[in-house]
Amino acid sequence: MSRRGLAPRISWPTPFTRRRVKIFYREISIDTVATIVNDLVTCGALPISVAMHAAVGESSWFADANRMEALVAGWAEGCRQAGAVWGGGETPTLPGIVKEEAIVLAGSAIGKVEPKSQRITGDVKDGDKIIFLASSGVQTNGLSLCRLIASKLLQGYQTPIGHGDSRTYGEALLAPSVIYVKFVAECQNAGIKLNYVSHVTGHGWRKLMRLDEPFVYEITNPGEEPALFKFLREAGPIELREAYATFNQGVGFAAYVSPANAEAALAAAKASGYKAWLAGTVKKAGARKAVVIPSLGIEFDGSTLQVR
Repeated sequence: MSRRGLAPRISWPTPFTRRRVKIFYREISIDTVATIVNDLVTCGALPISVAMHAAVGESSWFADANRMEALVAGWAEGCRQAGAVWGGGETPTLPGIVKEEAIVLAGSAIGKVEPKSQRITGDVKDGDKIIFLASSGVQTNGLSLCRLIASKLLQGYQTPIGHGDSRTYGEALLAPSVIYVKFVAECQNAGIKLNYVSHVTGHGWRKLMRLDEPFVYEITNPGEEPALFKFLREAGPIELREAYATFNQGVGFAAYVSPANAEAALAAAKASGYKAWLAGTVKKAGARKAVVIPSLGIEFDGSTLQVR
């Protein structure tokens, strides 16, 4: 088991009946860094240092060289993508709390907003544009449902997802999460004001309306649904509305900017290496709060979002 709750090793049979094992601890480490720094930058703070907390049930867990090298390489790569240093951490052994075969990954980060005017405060206004940045897949939410679906598949995580994607279900789920720090940094360097940003994790697209102030977030260009999410809907089965309420559906990060800054913010995202597009508009409609996707016939009102 891992922090993501998926098997960190996936095996394939060979013609000689022996099994070839692929290790995914690198991807899981990147995921852990991503969850930390992607939340941090939502206030405009760029990461300076990221610390690891890796708890195990038995110290012998660290004796597997291949596993450890992958774990370390992933954490280092996550820090590089975030523009931060690896600031040490802790590796406690917690028998009786953590299973012997498991590792629980967590961490923390320190960031800095400089100058203070770069702080992202949620200053959203009627008419602001919404820019979407693509995800790499499910990233770090909805995994409980993904595990349940795997338990019902004859081939489990080895099931091909199809829809033009050659990966297995397990491979697609374990694709490393995208780190969005470079986008925020590029906007700051270019003097592009981000009125608000949302890290699209739990609660799916309902997360787009996390601000307290009532707005209608109209998504006129939701983008193409990636193959993995089509597979999940079919294998579940999961209704389209429920998919958008649970998963990111191909969108990992959303930025809200004034109409005058929309093209510049979109250019900054693409210049930073992200797939991004102009997705919709923020509208003021009295006390109404909702996310609406007209082309899909989907609407979530404010009462459906209860962020813990």
